[in-house]
Amino acid sequence: MKTKTPRESYTEITEMVLPNDTNPLGNLMGGQLLHLMDIAAAIAAGRHSNRVCVTASVDFVDFKGPIKLGEVVIISASVTRAFTTSMEVKLWVFAENTLTGVRRECNSAYYTFVAVDQGGQPIPVNKLKPETPEEQELYEGALRRRELRLILAGRRSPEEVNTLKDLLQQRVEQS
Repeated sequence: MKTKTPRESYTEITEMVLPNDTNPLGNLMGGQLLHLMDIAAAIAAGRHSNRVCVTASVDFVDFKGPIKLGEVVIISASVTRAFTTSMEVKLWVFAENTLTGVRRECNSAYYTFVAVDQGGQPIPVNKLKPETPEEQELYEGALRRRELRLILAGRRSPEEVNTLKDLLQQRVEQS
């Protein structure tokens, strides 16, 4: 497996909010935004793994403010950590008023993707090596977020997660 950096998975998509995308208040509908975010995250995961990737979970979506009709939505995404077959992708969402040039952060989220083979079975992904202090902080936090996801999904008990955390830490130290 190759080792890649978060920069290599970086993806940015830009869309204008049109009337068909809005609710009666003139704001971008949440489902439409989640759709765009899923696309950006899938591209980032695919760039990292060089594989077809499927959405495994969406969590920690924070809607900080509305995105208005006529504004431009900018979604940035990159892989924050790669596990065996899954990857955590962080997304940042901005709204830009093209008349004033003012850009503000509106949303953020973490998505988890799994790389799959042609038969739809999980397949190992490339390793990730953070380069900057921010990337390192996201990388380290990804393990804690993964543990919480597993506990909340009922797939692990807190005790099992602590044992897995120790095993993962040993693997990281060995690589």
